[in-house]
Amino acid sequence: MDENGVRAALRHYADRSAAGDSDGAHEIYTEDAILDFPQSGERFEGVSNLKAWRKDYPAKVDFDLRRVRGAEDVWVTEIGIRYDDGPWNYGVAIYEFRDGKVARETIYYAEPFPAPEWRAAWRAAPPR
Repeated sequence: MDENGVRAALRHYADRSAAGDSDGAHEIYTEDAILDFPQSGERFEGVSNLKAWRKDYPAKVDFDLRRVRGAEDVWVTEIGIRYDDGPWNYGVAIYEFRDGKVARETIYYAEPFPAPEWRAAWRAAPPR
């Protein structure tokens, strides 16, 4: 898998999800895919479970794919994420591919916070 392939897979997921095509969106996953949320301690096993809970998700979700880094079958993405047109939050997702499909996804999510003033003397301009 290369960066273009990773971006294409994630774009496919986002586009199909936005169109309400859950089956099409989840084509990027292996049947035995695992999704972990370390912050909440949740794990979802099998693409059927991923589809089921995402189908019932109680909010509209928007993604902004900001950066993709990795090699071979392990890729890390930096994303912006927001719910119901609210403020943008930050996320990192780790994707592990097998045979061109996502076999494992680990998602970390964080709300933005103000930079502490005591660090102002050393910081550069914020990215993007």
